[in-house]
Amino acid sequence: MSKREAVVIGAGVAGLTCALRLIEGGWRVRVWAAAPPERTTSAVAAAIWYPYRVGPVDLVREWGERSFEAFAALSTLPETGVRMAPGTELVAPGGDPSQVPSFAAHIADFRVARADEVPPGRAGWTFSVPIVDTSVYLGWLAGRLERAGMEIEIRRVASLAEAAEAAPVVVNCAGLGARELAGDDALRPVRGQVVRVENPGLTRFWLDDYNPAGLTYIVPRRADCILGGTAEDDVEEMEPDPAEAEATRLRCVALEPALAGARVLGVRVGLRPWRPEIRLEAETLPGGAQVIHNYGHGGAGVTLSWGCADRVVELANV
Repeated sequence: MSKREAVVIGAGVAGLTCALRLIEGGWRVRVWAAAPPERTTSAVAAAIWYPYRVGPVDLVREWGERSFEAFAALSTLPETGVRMAPGTELVAPGGDPSQVPSFAAHIADFRVARADEVPPGRAGWTFSVPIVDTSVYLGWLAGRLERAGMEIEIRRVASLAEAAEAAPVVVNCAGLGARELAGDDALRPVRGQVVRVENPGLTRFWLDDYNPAGLTYIVPRRADCILGGTAEDDVEEMEPDPAEAEATRLRCVALEPALAGARVLGVRVGLRPWRPEIRLEAETLPGGAQVIHNYGHGGAGVTLSWGCADRVVELANV
């Protein structure tokens, strides 16, 4: 067994990005996953670059900025499904838009929105960030790995020790599955439900965490729009809720009337793997194998994917 061999557990955006970065760094990599990329939580995500409900703050800023730059570069390649898009985030009713979020510092066009750019009585910011169409992007990542000679192995991993028998380095990107693999009770599900509709020609996103009727966001992609959504702590129900889906659609129509006649294409549910702070650290198992944990990103898995993958490679190379 070569010292530069690794098994990556998980085929969501975290696992695939880590595998690609390791291969680029000269590692021989295998990906073991319970489900293929198109059936992961990543495939459900609206996947707009935004450091949503995630910590630790200083590291999130670093990992987010690295990922922003990586996605900005990928946005020049149409086959990736990544594009830079403008949009508006609304602040809390009565909130002060001059109190900008920390991530604004590296976004060149970030500014306070004009009164004619927001709904009456609201305030907010306008800025451009990467939007990642995961229906395209996950396949692009998997294709990069396949061209490098690596296939994703669909298999359930019973333990970290099982993976360590196959390689001296194991990268744990199992998402919510890390609760069992790592015995981590701090990892909790946050249920997210989204509605996918035809895109009536929208190019701008909307984010409104403070809608009194519920979390509201609109993320336009090439052929569709993702309308959200929900963020239900400790709920693991995977069946779509038709009533909530219609309520989500109506909130989004109220924010963007052009969606009123958009045909509904489907409703999807995913469980965000949330932790008070992301776990990104190395651990030595009995027997000497190294495990690098990379999980707990909540709703920011795509947002932080490249920065976290770079850190995984740094730890693997130690």
